[in-house]
Amino acid sequence: DLIVHVRDITHPETTLQKATVLSVLKNLNLPSRLLDSIVEVHNKVDLIERYKPTEENTLAISALHGHGLEELKQEIEKKILTATGKKILTISINLEGPQLSWLYKEATVQEVEVMPEDGTARVKVIISSSALGKYKNLFPN
Repeated sequence: DLIVHVRDITHPETTLQKATVLSVLKNLNLPSRLLDSIVEVHNKVDLIERYKPTEENTLAISALHGHGLEELKQEIEKKILTATGKKILTISINLEGPQLSWLYKEATVQEVEVMPEDGTARVKVIISSSALGKYKNLFPN
């Protein structure tokens, strides 16, 4: 669903390495949507003072120090959701019904926050459009 190209930006041949990787990827006859959505990541930016990427759509990180990793995670999540047609939603459910069990079977449950005072829960899920449609039909309230 997604290609993440991580480059050691301190390597003296980093530009040549990028060209080589892109050439190999193009020769694999991958779908153009996949090639067009590559996430370019420049790693080891902690070794270059005040590093700013000059290339568009590039994230600068330091895996060693954790710099930029949250932005990278968000970008990967966004691209994966777009590529797969899924959404992240928080759904309120009644714990006495079958909704939670259904969500565990048909979606990816990320988080469940139980409200014991009224027997409900807020459930954060990753769900496809078709599964969401089924859910709304089965549980209209």
